[in-house]
Amino acid sequence: MLQIKVVLIDTTGQIEADTMAAAAEALNVQVTRDLPQFWSINATVSYRPDATSVPQGMWPVLIVDDLPPGEGGFHMTQHNQPYAKVVNTPDSDEWTIDASHETIEMLVDPYGNRLQASAAIGISGRKIEDVRGKFEYLVEACDPCEANKHAYSIDGIMVSDFITPDFYDLSPTPNTRYSFTGAIKSPREILPGGYISWVDPQSNRMMQILWVDPSKPPQLHDLGEPPKNMSLRNFVESNTYHKVRKYRTQPTKSVLGARKKYRADLMEVARIRARHYLGQLGVARRASRD
Repeated sequence: MLQIKVVLIDTTGQIEADTMAAAAEALNVQVTRDLPQFWSINATVSYRPDATSVPQGMWPVLIVDDLPPGEGGFHMTQHNQPYAKVVNTPDSDEWTIDASHETIEMLVDPYGNRLQASAAIGISGRKIEDVRGKFEYLVEACDPCEANKHAYSIDGIMVSDFITPDFYDLSPTPNTRYSFTGAIKSPREILPGGYISWVDPQSNRMMQILWVDPSKPPQLHDLGEPPKNMSLRNFVESNTYHKVRKYRTQPTKSVLGARKKYRADLMEVARIRARHYLGQLGVARRASRD
């Protein structure tokens, strides 16, 4: 299996290089350790300080200042190569969750058109239940559990939860993980703050159950028929991205402070280790001169 190389690039100039490097290292752990447990993925993530170049063979995740209305995070070049844009959040570590989200979904479905057939679902009050029939779901690996509260930490960097292929099973089975963290308990469950999209088999229109506001019941949306010159995921995100962000719950200052202190402690240990190794290097150099 050919390896996919993802590269994080900060186009804003507002994020410290140490933070970018730590985020890339955390995402690399996620895509080499966590993701392949469930999805057939062979990929790496690295950080590139030079925002003016993208090496050949790499899929960039670009950190940007903003996304205009009607634009989501997933994009394709004129040669149909995938890349992503992630909005910088200076007062929060939300951008690392978004970068993880976009990276995972780009790896699981690089071209934004992967469909998976499974049992149909409908809304009953505040619940989402199976109904008669089948839908072809757009495989968006982080959307059903995308709320920030379901993220998890890798070395102090918050990354997105993601579904497993068992999410599309027809019925639940014991001891099965439907998302990496276990937050999703059964097939096709949508957690508050998340959503799921599918192609209506009769009308060929994209439909969606959107639960972006946890204080209200989930809502059924008819997104319409996707344009022929746009991937399904691009079409869905262009209609959904800003709706979801509007209702995102932000971590408290105390939580953000604790995460920041944890990363600072790790960085201090890293500096101490560097002095140790550099000291040993100096000893070796002196010995070679003698």
